[in-house]
Amino acid sequence: MTPAAPVLRMDGITKRFGSLVANDGISLQLGAGEVLALLGENGAGKSTLVSILFGHYAADAGRIEVDGRELPPAQPRAALAAGIGMVHQHFTLADNLSVLDNVMLGSEPLWQPFSRRAAARQRLLEVAQRFGLPVDPQALVGSLSVGERQRVEILKALYRGARILILDEPTAVLTPQESESLFRTLADMVAQGLSVIFISHKLGEVLRVARRVVVLRAGRVVAEAQAGRTTAAELARWMVGQDVALPQARRSTVAERPVVCTLADVHAGAGRDSLRGVSLQLRGGEITAIAGVSGNGQLALAELLCGTRRADAGRLEMPREGIARIPEDRHGTGVIGDLPVWENAVSEHLRSRGLRRGPFVRRQAARAHARAIEEAFDVRGAGLDAPARSLSGGNMQKLILGRALRAPGGATPRLIVAHQPTWGLDVGAVAYVQQQLIAARDAGAAVLLISDDLDEVLALGDRIAVMHAGALTAAKPAGEWTREAIGLAMAGAQHA
Repeated sequence: MTPAAPVLRMDGITKRFGSLVANDGISLQLGAGEVLALLGENGAGKSTLVSILFGHYAADAGRIEVDGRELPPAQPRAALAAGIGMVHQHFTLADNLSVLDNVMLGSEPLWQPFSRRAAARQRLLEVAQRFGLPVDPQALVGSLSVGERQRVEILKALYRGARILILDEPTAVLTPQESESLFRTLADMVAQGLSVIFISHKLGEVLRVARRVVVLRAGRVVAEAQAGRTTAAELARWMVGQDVALPQARRSTVAERPVVCTLADVHAGAGRDSLRGVSLQLRGGEITAIAGVSGNGQLALAELLCGTRRADAGRLEMPREGIARIPEDRHGTGVIGDLPVWENAVSEHLRSRGLRRGPFVRRQAARAHARAIEEAFDVRGAGLDAPARSLSGGNMQKLILGRALRAPGGATPRLIVAHQPTWGLDVGAVAYVQQQLIAARDAGAAVLLISDDLDEVLALGDRIAVMHAGALTAAKPAGEWTREAIGLAMAGAQHA
């Protein structure tokens, strides 16, 4: 079969940030009606490459052609005019505006004396029908489900005439049913000639959706293959540079383990991210996994157990000490970016006797403890005195993990609240973090795992519960759940 004519060609793309070479002579092409998966570890250069393509950065060397015409550098308007659209992992929608208003934003010139809403509405409905993306133009975005919001993001790009669509982690916050709907939509769009660059850490999805796969490592293309002629294990090896095996948790076999924490009919907060009558028991030596789409009360639950939020009603029983936290936002909450690595490593243990002398921190002891964390958890960066913000996402998460799991004196935490502990990490870092959580569970800790990643929930959870709109289902043994049942519960269906 003759390969489809390339609609996009990137030749010798190089981009430097100081001494860091983010992209090093990258060349790739994309055919009409093709899904190309772009893979790589965090820091491999994927984000920089698509930012250059979309006009956010100018390459230091190389050229980009769309339909044989050179694309001017660092001009997002030129990229849009050339038919390049991008759907970001974090949606860029205004909740208080309608679907139509969101789609029209930025699509009309400022000097136009009035808005052509009727024509825009008709065009939106035509695009939605053509690509199988049903939508109510008058619906407020704030009232839509996550899957419907993603549909609006895709329609924004298609409305502007996108023929090349960049999808960045498109299923990260979708239920399994919403992901299936997205895959069907992608198949329809590709059948009509749309070309897609698909960025994802979920290798199973990549193999299912993509025709070809390009793998980046350290800013260079290290592999390219037909998706049908490779495997998830081979893709992971190309990404990391060595074999990677995701851990398979040993299911808890003890029926009644000691209860470490109890929530009984707990209410907290108001609005979308609140708790409504949540009851749950967390037991030592067990991983209790909470599935659900972000924004349904998970943050309220994590903050409640970590002591940064109060319950408005209900009963909460938990240990006074020995609680470790791995927060959802590693940059905003997990570390103080301007402080050095060693200060961040000890920041949650400053009341420990070994690290204090009266009101003063024992600097030498604190640095020694930080160095022990750095070595034990393989935190790689510029050293203990470098600012924490200089660490890559994976190394920053290792630092937070080490701080949570390695207290001065070596005591195992009694309760670990792990909120999205592998979010945004590459396959190697995911495997490492999951192994550490399993080891902590096996050492007797009660682990609460809150995750959007259903594969992670099913792989690690001894018991699983699902959160939707602030309410929590019963936590049942993992073997009593199916993927379909979890997906339905994530969407609000009731289960016994």
